[in-house]
Amino acid sequence: MKTRKYAHKILIPGACVLVQLLFVPESYSSRVKEFDRSGQLVVTEKTAAELQPTYNIKNRQSEKIFPVPRPPFSEGIFPCSQCHAGMKPNPQRRVLKDYHEDIVLHHAEGQRWCTDCHNLLNRDKLRLVSGELIDFEESYRLCGQCHGDKFRDWKVGIHGKRTGYWNGDKQYLLCVHCHNPHDPKFKPIKPLPPPQRPGAARH
Repeated sequence: MKTRKYAHKILIPGACVLVQLLFVPESYSSRVKEFDRSGQLVVTEKTAAELQPTYNIKNRQSEKIFPVPRPPFSEGIFPCSQCHAGMKPNPQRRVLKDYHEDIVLHHAEGQRWCTDCHNLLNRDKLRLVSGELIDFEESYRLCGQCHGDKFRDWKVGIHGKRTGYWNGDKQYLLCVHCHNPHDPKFKPIKPLPPPQRPGAARH
């Protein structure tokens, strides 16, 4: 790797400060040129390729990182291709009247629609923002795209629920085991009085 050496002297009244930058990689200095004067990245074919996320899809499909139970599908609803295989895809945002009329989207409904998560051509798969298709058992990856802090906590067992051993086999519940993916916010719960301790005076 080529390197460049820069040395700049800045004279300040009463002091002399030597600022020296050593061993700046050639690849870094060439990438710096891809920013304009305002600091914005100039998107070229090269930078677009560098910014494009890459995934080892083969390994992802053959190995599930987190062991999870089957998602809680409604009775007779999966595989989705049982019905959707013969239907023409309709990506238009609309009120569902003929099918799935029980689904009302209350999940960033101003910005989101079914096909942001469900793949338009293969309904048995979910779709990440990168375009990668994943199984429903990997839906935590889909949720983690927007809810990164919750995904981080879920992976270490702070958010959600997991069973098993601290330093051994364990199983994670998916986000959808607790949250309705179309309306994930929990409904308000009426608080109950605290349990009575034996011998405590009752008010």
